[in-house]
Amino acid sequence: MDYITIKNNQRISILDIPVIDFEVLRAQLCASNLRVLSFFGVREGDFVKLYVALGDDEKGEIQLSSALIDKNIKEYDSITAENLQYHMFEREFYEQFGILPKNHPWLKPVRKNLDSYDFFEMEGSSLHQVAVGPIHAGVIEPGHFRFNCQGEKVYNLEIMLGYQHRGVEDLIVKKPSIQLAESVCGDSVIAYAMAYSQIMEELSDTKISTKAKIIRRIALETERIAIHIGDMGAILGDIAYLMGKEVYGVTRTLVINTMLEISGSRFGRGLIDFGGVNFDIDKEMSEKIKDTLNEVKKTVEKMTKASLKSSTVMSRLEKTGVVNQETAQELNLVGMIGRSCGIDLDSRFDFEDEFYKGLEKKPFRATNDAYSRFRIRYKEVMESISYTKHLLRQLDEYKDDSILSQAQKLIPASFALSIVESWRGELVHAALTDENGNLKRYKIKDPSFNNWWGLSMAVRNNGISDFPLCNKGFDLSYCGFDL
Repeated sequence: MDYITIKNNQRISILDIPVIDFEVLRAQLCASNLRVLSFFGVREGDFVKLYVALGDDEKGEIQLSSALIDKNIKEYDSITAENLQYHMFEREFYEQFGILPKNHPWLKPVRKNLDSYDFFEMEGSSLHQVAVGPIHAGVIEPGHFRFNCQGEKVYNLEIMLGYQHRGVEDLIVKKPSIQLAESVCGDSVIAYAMAYSQIMEELSDTKISTKAKIIRRIALETERIAIHIGDMGAILGDIAYLMGKEVYGVTRTLVINTMLEISGSRFGRGLIDFGGVNFDIDKEMSEKIKDTLNEVKKTVEKMTKASLKSSTVMSRLEKTGVVNQETAQELNLVGMIGRSCGIDLDSRFDFEDEFYKGLEKKPFRATNDAYSRFRIRYKEVMESISYTKHLLRQLDEYKDDSILSQAQKLIPASFALSIVESWRGELVHAALTDENGNLKRYKIKDPSFNNWWGLSMAVRNNGISDFPLCNKGFDLSYCGFDL
């Protein structure tokens, strides 16, 4: 067997993961129709061991394999040259281990870019470059954007990240903690804490209560509602529809203040813990959350209808920043950005989360543009409100459950992978323990790792003044990328 089939949040022994010849694995990856979820290396003496996890979305399964690469192997034929979705993964692997993927079409630094970086250039007397960042006028994180333009028209956008060298993955291995995990990406606290805790619970066979699982998902949907509403306002702010910006901003505050009442933090810090959750939701709190969500739903519905009736709003959103479905599939765009391009992927449903089973997920008619990215947020806000109220009703059945179990020790020589559908999309954490039961490798793949290239594609053939609207529509993470 070249692969072992596992489920999301399932621990297996490292010895059960097939180890095949690297060239055989490479050939299989080039020909595979499955999506790459995780692709990372671990040093093993004189070897680098490559682990690859592929997602079979139709079956809700994960195909896992590995290969040993000898220290004498300095290069190999690029997988990306035949299967484009590996382009970022191979660049990262090369940067970390120095094994060259020959004929990679865009072999540039991923994060170690500060010493030298050769930007793509176009020649022509009518062409010019516009450089933005890494220091921005707004209070945002560092990233450099290099535009090649003719007049106002953008022919190419190159995005250079990697300004934040935090060493997050190594820090988690050295001193694992939920506080570190939830601090990796500040607008996805719940998603990161959930992925980390699920991995640690699987690696230690720590059992958590159904009640704790439900509360985690209530928090995850609340995070999704809040950020989506905030982004809808930010999109309208970038096109100077200020009434929408302000109304959505106020409405978002209602949602994050609900999280504050639950956990003492508007972003949910401290709510999730290894073994469950630290804060309960009683009957009184549950009813209060439902009332708030009903109010939020009415306001978002009214504001969205008013916004999309405005000809000025529609003229700015429609046909701006188009990324067609074929390009999105080739680049393996995930989450709401993928769904806005017609790719129906959602790990809550594709990988069979029991608490979403039977819940309605309405089809979405994607138009691949800024309008589509606005509407997908509205759709998901409405659905997440419904899911949250459903989860709150389920809490009544488990009111006597404990919310926090005793964490157990990690099991030696184990592997686990956790996929969480964060508000941006597919967040993947993978971890291995050594023979002593200590973390040996911790690998994070934020959805932004997939989707930054989608932003580059969206800007092409648009006016440079459309960049803020495209950028806000994608709303990607710098810190989730700059690990």
